[in-house]
Amino acid sequence: MKGRISKLLRLTTAACAFALALSMMTLVAYGNSGDSSASAESASASAASSSASAASESASAEAAAVDFKFQSGTVTTSLDMTKYDAGKVVRAWVPVATSGDYQMVADEAIVADGATKAEMTEDKQGNKMAYIEWGADVDPSARKADVSFHAVRLEALRPDLSKESGEVPADIAEKYLGSSKMVAADDPAVKALAEEITKGKTTNVDKARAVYDWIYDNMNRDNDVVGCGDGDVCRLIGEDQRAGKCTDINSVFVALCRASGVPATEMFGIRMNDADITGNQHCWCEFYAPGIGWVPADPADVLKAVLNDKLDKASQEALDKKEYYWGQWDEKRVEYSQGRDLTLEPAQAGEALNDFGYPYAEVDGEAIDFYKPADFVYSIAFAEDAK
Repeated sequence: MKGRISKLLRLTTAACAFALALSMMTLVAYGNSGDSSASAESASASAASSSASAASESASAEAAAVDFKFQSGTVTTSLDMTKYDAGKVVRAWVPVATSGDYQMVADEAIVADGATKAEMTEDKQGNKMAYIEWGADVDPSARKADVSFHAVRLEALRPDLSKESGEVPADIAEKYLGSSKMVAADDPAVKALAEEITKGKTTNVDKARAVYDWIYDNMNRDNDVVGCGDGDVCRLIGEDQRAGKCTDINSVFVALCRASGVPATEMFGIRMNDADITGNQHCWCEFYAPGIGWVPADPADVLKAVLNDKLDKASQEALDKKEYYWGQWDEKRVEYSQGRDLTLEPAQAGEALNDFGYPYAEVDGEAIDFYKPADFVYSIAFAEDAK
């Protein structure tokens, strides 16, 4: 699988690197000159679009030529901040995908002609975002912006899980065995449950599978949870609290893996499965096995299917879903970010973000509820490529 992904990425890396570099250089030049018009970003994206579009077309063609599924198209987040009173400073951060093992991203662009500042930035975790600011002197009617990118996303197929060998590299252990505010892998109750679940298991694959099975047997999807859930693991492992949405369920997977000595992480993004994907945010996860690398998992999508399709967990259809998302992900998703307790770039006035899967904005330093896009106001559209 990694070889096929590498082949795809080699076809597109040079052109996309050129497009991104040109875009960033133009932004820096305009920023240093004091020109705040965000149309400079759009212009630089247009100048690079022939190379980036050709890269995307090559990626789509190559993905179609090999034996796995892919999804491709353009994701556009539209902001409308005109409802907020005049004389206020409005700041917005929009997550933007970047290229990785399972996705190729190109044609990143911001169109925000009325903005005081508009630029692509990156936080300390490597998460990319569009930062847009409207100063207090900007007419509220000018507070509109579109942030877009083109993505080719590949289906992640299960690696050979029998090849685990060796030790976890020190840098991976250091980064992916720790705790965050919500994913408290070092909490005594979390560690005790992890030890119980993985008793007698010696490999990372076997430990992670034991955690995956436990989640399937003991947790459920709850569609009444706001957004994707907060992933508060200490609450969620309580015997009367074992239900939630994707961030909740996959945070439990990550925490229990880490508490068992298995590096694990979550990624936050959005499903590319409809024209209007405003409410289609999703969280999924992976764990690390030496000799194999990072292995996909998504127990949350399994439990979502069990609830929404009204499946008995013992049914073959449910068990087939369970096996598919062990070591695999479908192609109709694109990753925005990783990490928890995030400080954006430039830093937000509010507290650290639990995760960065939604647009975030502040009006005079007060955060807006990103779980209510109709009040925010934002929308997210997906235009699928013709196949």
